Amino acid sequence: MKTIYLAGFDVFRKDARAWGEHLKTLCARHGYEGLYPLDKAAPFGLSGPATAQWIYEANVALIRRADMVMANLDDFRGPGEPDSGTAFEVGFAVALQKPVWGYGADAGTLLDRVRASTDADGEALDARGYVVENFGLPINLMLACSVRLVTGDAEACLTEMAEADRRRAARRTQALQQGGPED
Repeated sequence: MKTIYLAGFDVFRKDARAWGEHLKTLCARHGYEGLYPLDKAAPFGLSGPATAQWIYEANVALIRRADMVMANLDDFRGPGEPDSGTAFEVGFAVALQKPVWGYGADAGTLLDRVRASTDADGEALDARGYVVENFGLPINLMLACSVRLVTGDAEACLTEMAEADRRRAARRTQALQQGGPED
């Protein structure tokens, strides 16, 4: 059974552990094993920085162990911006050459979602005066171009992941039956 590291700001929910169990149940329903960052708790008595280091190392180990990553890339603390920790996890998984799938509820472009004004040169600027990238993507290009992005929730993403796995398996079977290379 393939394993999926479940990245996202869901770990900051008040019901984070219950939500993690829900996500793992969804994974199982689609034939995957979900690996949730809160499956293990940090040892008791660590200082704040030591706890943070333990969490970092545990999450990196889970990503290394996982076959792939599914990331909640919905807006976190502002429009158009996913959680920075999740962005790191996506980048780390991409660097490890693991497949990464992301999901977000809003199908609008980044420009649509960030409250922007237009300057005298016609550039879209955010509230702090920075140019808003306009590539027609829902999130920053470094995330949008490195993941298979699904509009919807975790269930929608898992459905597409499972369908992609089924198509890949069917192509592999067909290639083997025809004596060609696998995938």
